Amino acid sequence: MTAPGLVILIPVYNDWVPCASVLAALDEIFATRDERPSVLLVDDGSIEPWSPVTHLSVPHLGSVSVLHLRRNIGHQRAICVGLSYLADQASDDSVLVMDGDGEDDPRDVARLVDASRAAGARSVVFAERTRRSETLTFRLFYALYRWVHRLLTGHRVRVGNFSIVPRPVLRALVAVPELWSHYAAAVFVSRQPYTMIPTQRARRLSGRSSMNMVSLVTHGLSAVAVFSDVVGTRLLIASLSLAGLMGLGIVLVVGIRLLTDLAIPGWATYAAGLLAVMLLQAILFAAMSSFVALGARRAATVLPIRDYALYVDRCERVIG
Repeated sequence: MTAPGLVILIPVYNDWVPCASVLAALDEIFATRDERPSVLLVDDGSIEPWSPVTHLSVPHLGSVSVLHLRRNIGHQRAICVGLSYLADQASDDSVLVMDGDGEDDPRDVARLVDASRAAGARSVVFAERTRRSETLTFRLFYALYRWVHRLLTGHRVRVGNFSIVPRPVLRALVAVPELWSHYAAAVFVSRQPYTMIPTQRARRLSGRSSMNMVSLVTHGLSAVAVFSDVVGTRLLIASLSLAGLMGLGIVLVVGIRLLTDLAIPGWATYAAGLLAVMLLQAILFAAMSSFVALGARRAATVLPIRDYALYVDRCERVIG
């Protein structure tokens, strides 16, 4: 990429029409700024043709290139391949990651760039979601997901992909295996410096999203999986604590039965038997949790900077 300073990375799967609208909006924004960013569209194995992009006039963008992947690998992995591709280039550009359907408001791009400059381009700057535009049902399930995510991982879900990554952080991030599963979670688990600025999620410009309930659940599980060692350890502690409570309950039942006259005939046997079953289940769950935590430490993983080229077909400049 030839434009200095900034590259805008946009993963796309068939959403070429709204993506063209996003590029036009970006061109209007940078018409009043000094930057002339280049754009890298990561074609995630799209079926629909990408010709609408080539007919645009975006004189205030340095260039627009399309990185074609060999197959569809999913939104997060497309971002991973795009970041790794850019990290492999001889450039000092920062990378701004955003979606191409308009839900990441192009008007917030300038705010992210300014915030990154104010921070000395030393940390990732995320767009923090203060308000969402989806349906009430989606927001309820999303709130449930955020609660479960924090319970299992200890991290709050406040951001998506919309962010700007300075070059030094990018070089470190593409050596993080968790980037293959989930971009934002990889930033957190690798302890890269980051800040946030408040934004509101916009509405999709046109067409229907390819995300369905299964895709959304998979996306959430991918974020949790990045913290698999933490999740395994937390579940181990919780199950051992439950086992301790069940053991204490058995002792109390036996004590009541042998030392007092309070027990109803047959009650102690049923209560102790039920607690013993729950104790056994807690011990088995603790064993499974320990294997999850240990397995996360030794499992073979994808290293983005090493393996990304396996998924790249070609890169071609279509504008500029």
